[in-house]
Amino acid sequence: MSSSTPVPARAHHDVVVVGGGNAGLSIAGRLRRDGARDVVVVEPERVHHYRPMLSYVAGGQATLAELRRPQGSVTPDGVRWYADAVTRVDPRRRLVHLAGGGELTYSDLVLCPGSRVDWDAVPGAEAAVATPHAATSYLPDSAVDTWEMLSGLTSGRAVFVLAGGHVPCSPVALKPLFLALAHWRRTGVRDAIEVELLVEGSRIVALDDADARLRTTAAEQGVTVRFGAAVTAVDPEARTVVVAGESLAYDALYLAPPHRAPAWIAESGLAGPGASGLLDVDPHTLQHPEHPRVWGLGDVADLATLPSGGALRKQVPVVADNIAARRRGRAMTRYDGYSIAPVTTSRHHLLLAEFDRDGRPQPSVPVVDLVRPRVLTWAFDRYLEPIIYFRRLLQGKV
Repeated sequence: MSSSTPVPARAHHDVVVVGGGNAGLSIAGRLRRDGARDVVVVEPERVHHYRPMLSYVAGGQATLAELRRPQGSVTPDGVRWYADAVTRVDPRRRLVHLAGGGELTYSDLVLCPGSRVDWDAVPGAEAAVATPHAATSYLPDSAVDTWEMLSGLTSGRAVFVLAGGHVPCSPVALKPLFLALAHWRRTGVRDAIEVELLVEGSRIVALDDADARLRTTAAEQGVTVRFGAAVTAVDPEARTVVVAGESLAYDALYLAPPHRAPAWIAESGLAGPGASGLLDVDPHTLQHPEHPRVWGLGDVADLATLPSGGALRKQVPVVADNIAARRRGRAMTRYDGYSIAPVTTSRHHLLLAEFDRDGRPQPSVPVVDLVRPRVLTWAFDRYLEPIIYFRRLLQGKV
């Protein structure tokens, strides 16, 4: 296990990667494997989370211990880690300011600090998840609370909310829903629980076949689905959500909330025009349109596609190849917006939706219909994918 490197007052590095999550470590590892000799990752957290498994924690099929590792143990070989936070970037001077007072200059800067829950977008939501009657799988401790809330419900109304806008891998939020339904059927209380799914958009997932199958599955399992249902406020004391001016009561509330980029992205003049303050990049090359030495990938970047951890399998090689292409004057490779949404439809069945930014199918295994829920797909997602993540993906072997 490697430890963090002391942060110097000022230092230059060939590539500075901001963010030590899936995106940051994967691109750092890939660059190192491609021959870059001086790659550093800036990440303040000392515990790394395999975030896709949080939905399984929220569905009672995993624990936090299974998805946590010390940050030093997952940092790729040959990559240095600064345990500090970025406060501002000056892209014209190629300068990164750190919370501890240090400054880093760079030849290329890769920004992938992830996104944050935008509690201000839904008044009352943050206060609600601090109560026993509301939770989200987008925060580790609240993912634990989600399953405690859902598994403890024996009657009443459970409301699941899929917000619109920037929600990382929003269809995966259906895992707690379908796993809770399976639990309620096993424990004999399903008939005493009314279940509603509020979807702010016009569909659950951008792939037609998967969207149709999820709608059918929800209907077969007695879930009332409302589309175009934007939750504008939550009243944690009354236990209600406001939808189109109407108050809807809940006994258990699950939120897949809107997200936004860290504030310093916009404060550094690197954000696009959207309200979420996401990093402005060319969605095909992942290069900033005004600052060619700045790159972005992962949840922080505005890529005109569903943000997901699985999408990094295509984004990481594009950024690595294009950094080299810019330096050598070669044509850049392009990212087609590939994304992926693994959704459980029962306790041991999972469908896999893979598509590009135009909603066209992009199956990894074309000879098998992975949109059809399968036990093997669930087993791969739940048990094999975490092993691949820690042993290969974070080392840049994508």
